[in-house]
Amino acid sequence: MFLWYNKLKKQSKKQQFWGSRMYKKQSEKLQMTIDDFILPFSGKLSAENRWVKLANLMPWELIEEIYADKFKNERADGNIPIPARVAFGALYIKADRNSTDEQTLENITENPFMQYFLGLHEFTQEPLFDPSMMVHFRKRFTEEEMAKINEELFRRMHPPKDEPPQDPGNKGTLVLDATCAPADVRYPTDLSLLNECRENVEKLIDDVWDASQKSGHKTSYNRKKARKQYLKVAKQRKPKRKAIKKAVSEQLEYLGKSLADIEKLLIEAPENTLTERQKKRLDTIRKVAAQQRKHAEDPRKSISDRIVNLRQPHIRPIVRGKAGAPVEFGQKLNFSVVDGFTFIDNQSFDNFNEGITLIDSAKKYRKRHGCWPEAILADSIYRNKENRKFCKEHGIRLSGPRLGRPKADEIEADKAQAWRDSCDRNIVESRNGIAKRRYGLNRILAYLDCTAKSEAAFIVFAMNAALCLRILLRLFFRQRFHLILCPVYTKFENIELFS
Repeated sequence: MFLWYNKLKKQSKKQQFWGSRMYKKQSEKLQMTIDDFILPFSGKLSAENRWVKLANLMPWELIEEIYADKFKNERADGNIPIPARVAFGALYIKADRNSTDEQTLENITENPFMQYFLGLHEFTQEPLFDPSMMVHFRKRFTEEEMAKINEELFRRMHPPKDEPPQDPGNKGTLVLDATCAPADVRYPTDLSLLNECRENVEKLIDDVWDASQKSGHKTSYNRKKARKQYLKVAKQRKPKRKAIKKAVSEQLEYLGKSLADIEKLLIEAPENTLTERQKKRLDTIRKVAAQQRKHAEDPRKSISDRIVNLRQPHIRPIVRGKAGAPVEFGQKLNFSVVDGFTFIDNQSFDNFNEGITLIDSAKKYRKRHGCWPEAILADSIYRNKENRKFCKEHGIRLSGPRLGRPKADEIEADKAQAWRDSCDRNIVESRNGIAKRRYGLNRILAYLDCTAKSEAAFIVFAMNAALCLRILLRLFFRQRFHLILCPVYTKFENIELFS
């Protein structure tokens, strides 16, 4: 009866707004003037808006404390620092909307609810800061500090009980999985990387040449010929291996000559001819040349810390073995999911074995809940000898088949348990897919290693905040209309709802 009345009420409101059910052709003047548009706010913002609810949910005290520590050793003179709530809120809006820095600033300028979320007391149409400040904001909230804020958000949704039990035992389920957050780079090849290095050195030679006021040939080789030899192979749809090998050796030879030329110029040039950024780029090119020479001498030998991108030298190849993307280039993340909340237990640009992170994830779970998990659901890479021993000592059931030959009466029970574990483990795959498809974890646009890690951490935090809003919305309807909801939300009944 209640649902039918609600539906009828909505239909009547639509008829009042749009008119009758039949479509009527509009007048030629489809666009009214801006002065005729009626605003519904009447000078006040709606308390039911999600940005207003998010403002009450965020741990602003902890954010302010973390942000203020960045300015302890800075001098008082100069520009006025941007408040912590504006800096953090802007980064959250960017992660939540999956937008660029420029689009984020435009959204803030146009939306009064977002400005309320940032702590402003009145609406302003002027930009609050320059889009380039978003880079500095990401530097001020590192991945370790974002982990603390994420833990505080989880604690707010799980308030501690008044009288904790003396022996809590093992409770809850911990779901583990690893994924990769690819960077915004093209698929690297040795030929394209060496050509890019050669062109960068040639630009540096031009800068030093202008400062030294020399004359004659700048390089000891023909630049047009080197470019032509590269394009001869790069433009082929499927070049042969022999042609690629020959082109790589040619570009490596040209790169060696260009590095020797710039070394001679830097000896005679003034000290401050190159900027700090240019010096770092030149050091990176030297490392690339050394790695490529080593690879040319012995192609079967692996190269540690191999550079695959000149602009982002911290990126490493992450071998995943997935269909369509056997190798990804970015940072590797180890996720743990508890009650739908996602945590980043390990985050690195180096390709690590996620199997060794299980013990640390279990210890973090114990610190968070005060007890060990009842079960840990993970794939086969986590089921090594050390992890099995650890789980057995602490009474934790690790998903997967048992060691040894199973007994006849245990085969059916093990199959049923494996099926239930596979169903429960789908949540970590779901959170991984949501982070990549909805929030943009499948392409990190930040260039610096610290800002890229911070952007990935903000994406996970935004995903958890959206989960909190859904939980609170279901609790609101449950307490107000006494609807029967999923039993998973019964554990959140003691949370104070928004006023």
